Amino acid sequence: MSDEKWISKHVTLVGVLHIVYHALTFAAGLIILGVLSTVGFLSGDPCAAAILTTIGSIVAAFLIVLSIPGVIAGIGLLQGRSWARVLTLIVGAIGLLDIPVGTALGVYTFWVLMRDEAIDFLK
Repeated sequence: MSDEKWISKHVTLVGVLHIVYHALTFAAGLIILGVLSTVGFLSGDPCAAAILTTIGSIVAAFLIVLSIPGVIAGIGLLQGRSWARVLTLIVGAIGLLDIPVGTALGVYTFWVLMRDEAIDFLK
């Protein structure tokens, strides 16, 4: 397999994996917000409802804010944009802290995008 075909396949896979992983993170944020708000409401205690809704909102905002750059980076890689390589490396570095899936995705991201072929491919 030629280098260009090989790197094209792996860059595409990195892009798709980032889109899927970060879309799931985005959905998890929304689900957490919905579940905590619902549980707070069902408890019947206004104080518990306020606290759980606040916690759900903070967690959801955190997950959503972290997921948006990952989706953008993945879309950029699929379109072959040069800026997407740098953004994906940054997102991958942050993802290294998310054990085990984020770590695996981060390592794979670095393994693919730090190659000279990837740099040339995404120019």
